Amino acid sequence: MADAPIVLVDGSSYLYRAFHALPPLSTADGQPTGAVRGVLAMLKSLIKQYPQSPMAVVFDAKGKTFRDEIYAEYKAHRPPMPDDLRPQVEPLHQCVKALGLPLLCIEGVEADDVIGTLARLATESGRDAVISTGDKDMAQLVNQHITLVNTMKDETLDVAGVEAKFGIPPELIIDYLALMGDKVDNIPGVPGVGEKTALGLLQGMGGGLDTIYADLERVTMLDFRGAKTLPKKLEANREQAFLSYRLATIKTDCELPVGLDELHLAEPDRDALKALYTQLEFKNWLGELLEGKDEGVDDVASGTAVASDDVDADPAQASAARKDHALLTQAEFDAWIERLAASEAFCFDLETTSLNYMEADIVGIGLALEPHEAAYIPVGHAYLDAPDQLDRDAVLAALKPLLENPDIAKIGQNLKYDISVLARYDIQVAGELIDTMLESYVLNSTATRHDMDSLALKYLGEKTISFEEIAGKGAKQLTFDQIGLEEAVPYACEDVDITLRLHRELRPKLEAEGRLAEVLDRIERPLIPVLSHMERGGVALDPARLHAQSQALETRIRELESEAFELAGREFNLGSPKQLAEILFEEQKIPVIKKTPKGAPSTAEAVLEELALDYPLPKLIMAHRGMTKLKSTYTDKLPRLVNPATGRLHTSYHQAVTATGRLSSSDPNLQNIPIRTEEGRKIRQAFVARDGYRIVAADYSQIELRIMAHLSDDKGLLDAFANDQDIHAATAAEVFGVALEKVTVDQRRSAKAINFGLIYGMSAWGLGKQLHIERGQAQTYIDRYFDRYPKVATFMDRIRAQAAEDGFVETVFGRRLYLPEIKAQNHARRQAAERTAINAPMQGTAADIIKLAMIDVHHWLNPAQGHAEFDAWMVMQVHDELVFEVAEAQSDDFIAAVRQRMQRAAELKVPLIVDANSGANWDEAH
Repeated sequence: MADAPIVLVDGSSYLYRAFHALPPLSTADGQPTGAVRGVLAMLKSLIKQYPQSPMAVVFDAKGKTFRDEIYAEYKAHRPPMPDDLRPQVEPLHQCVKALGLPLLCIEGVEADDVIGTLARLATESGRDAVISTGDKDMAQLVNQHITLVNTMKDETLDVAGVEAKFGIPPELIIDYLALMGDKVDNIPGVPGVGEKTALGLLQGMGGGLDTIYADLERVTMLDFRGAKTLPKKLEANREQAFLSYRLATIKTDCELPVGLDELHLAEPDRDALKALYTQLEFKNWLGELLEGKDEGVDDVASGTAVASDDVDADPAQASAARKDHALLTQAEFDAWIERLAASEAFCFDLETTSLNYMEADIVGIGLALEPHEAAYIPVGHAYLDAPDQLDRDAVLAALKPLLENPDIAKIGQNLKYDISVLARYDIQVAGELIDTMLESYVLNSTATRHDMDSLALKYLGEKTISFEEIAGKGAKQLTFDQIGLEEAVPYACEDVDITLRLHRELRPKLEAEGRLAEVLDRIERPLIPVLSHMERGGVALDPARLHAQSQALETRIRELESEAFELAGREFNLGSPKQLAEILFEEQKIPVIKKTPKGAPSTAEAVLEELALDYPLPKLIMAHRGMTKLKSTYTDKLPRLVNPATGRLHTSYHQAVTATGRLSSSDPNLQNIPIRTEEGRKIRQAFVARDGYRIVAADYSQIELRIMAHLSDDKGLLDAFANDQDIHAATAAEVFGVALEKVTVDQRRSAKAINFGLIYGMSAWGLGKQLHIERGQAQTYIDRYFDRYPKVATFMDRIRAQAAEDGFVETVFGRRLYLPEIKAQNHARRQAAERTAINAPMQGTAADIIKLAMIDVHHWLNPAQGHAEFDAWMVMQVHDELVFEVAEAQSDDFIAAVRQRMQRAAELKVPLIVDANSGANWDEAH
């Protein structure tokens, strides 16, 4: 330890630099954390880099210092600490202490002075020290024993490094600062002397202030611009120069409560770190801590890892605090069957061979009834002989009546997947469905990801065994049937135990918050079997039509490339941002309107979209990108996703992804198939019905505007919808002051942009950009709109204020969307949160309404209910639209019936209207 350099960290310097250099981060409830994360990352890196070193982290103390007594204007112009930074100071101090690092904060002096004193002590004792800082003033401390390290720039300065960087040795740095002053610290310096002049003086005179002022006449002979008139300036500001010297000099004789030998690193306080990482939502570090991988000083120094008290890093021992049962005999299995049959609820989880619910085979079943006890039934491990595991068919036959028992609740994580897999084995799961993924999602959709590993970290403070830990990664990753029982049992038992405990943690939280439990019980949980049924039914696809579209797109892509080459004057890779930037901004001299974080001209889609209004090449690039994406994402890919067993396309719907409550989908993403372009509509033509059936599309008309009318209670909007007026034409008549029948196509188009723009919180600048008009004209339109619909403006003001006070907004049904940025000091971030606050109640309510409609329509159509009127079923849900496959002879009657059911899904102050049509394919029906 004695030979290791002492590491002195300028915590205050890094705090500000991290705050300004890193993107703003915050917790789900709005607590800013970006600066804390940045400084801690630097400290962790230093601990690894200097594992044997004593270390101290030094911060400025509150209050005035001796420099304020010397010069009352010292730092007078420095702005106050930013509001987003102030609340990060104390958590950072707590984290530093919890890491076991000595923290120094001495009143009356600055962090520089404390570091300077420690550096002097190190030098006098012949010990090396490293000062970790981004402050150039610290260069004055460098000597044969003292080195500066700037971790943010990966820069190290010894004596030679200081001279190479500044052009002067460390001993002249104070004179350099005194001559040119410091605007940030309000050190006056000598007026008219900047960096170059100060450097010229010091180099030319061969010394500092004393040398210069001892021979001012010699200054006139120096070879740099302005030297001849400089002596007068220096003489007139002699007192100010030496005052600046005193202010710039780092004090090296502070009284400190500790000496060098007391800067030893303590063992990290893992309990405190766990609490802090949980509070600050540093999930990766929390996970490492719980695995025993945190950069604990003693651990790194000794070369060993100390396991957490809560979770052992060895998967085979992870169940030490939990009683795990591997059910390998009929007697063991029968005993658990008896316990399940006597229960009111049990937790279960399937281990399978695939994430694709249409292909997955069951390998084993995890079961739990009480916390800290779980069982795993292996039924499909490939390496086990039949006597070593129970027969899958027999196990499922015994579990079937329990899984189908409507009086026993089923608890799981992402239950829809398990339900869909079990359906392939002719098991129709029934009873109350309790899904911890949905409990977390409804509680706070933006607080965390809603997978089990993330929830265990957030709500239980536990690190779970990842699948990669037991199965490996990449191409060589094992499937679960290849996993040994010594690893499979703790992994599977942990899944059900964590899930059961999460439910007991999350349900009370839901019931304590507004109407969230009602949202979960009325909307999200009943939707699980609806989505499972719709996914498994799938939708028919016409691969031949898609193949023809791919060929047509390929031809058009090649044409666009040729046109682009002609406009550019040479061939280039249209998919290369670097080459495209060269063409647009260097060769064609198109103005740069935005840069990347690294300073290069941006060719992002939003940039090209704006440039396309005035320049032909960006417009071609946009078209090329659009065609390429359609081809790769849809016309080429969709046929490959058709299930060979069913001949249909089976997407996966996700209930716990979007912030607002809307469903999303993947493989394929049905929500993103374009509808406004001819090529996008052609893709929809490939979604077809079987022979003898028709596609019916039923779409809520202008639902978000209707919800706006309901929420704002504006008479003008209410009357327009009550009278079944064309809302865009009605708005145009109001905004442009013309009779309804006189509204032009352009006026209606502008009114439509206003209607939809305002519910998304669009500004006058945004509206002007969309309509290609001046900002002032756009503001006039907005002002007229609010004059005609005053309660809309009142609603928007009210919702902003409510969001700022509560931190969330609610839908009509009580779903909450939390807005952590609503109180951000950064204007742009706060405005974005305010725009979200305005739109979220409408978008979220629309999502709730269509989910309620899906639940009702599913039960109405489900033959299992014993009263199905139609040979029809839902095949897709996209935005505000439900898509059905309906027997051709029944399609007209079905349209009338489904329209009526969907329109009564919710009671608003205005009528809900559903547009429904049929066709041979989705495009025809829409």
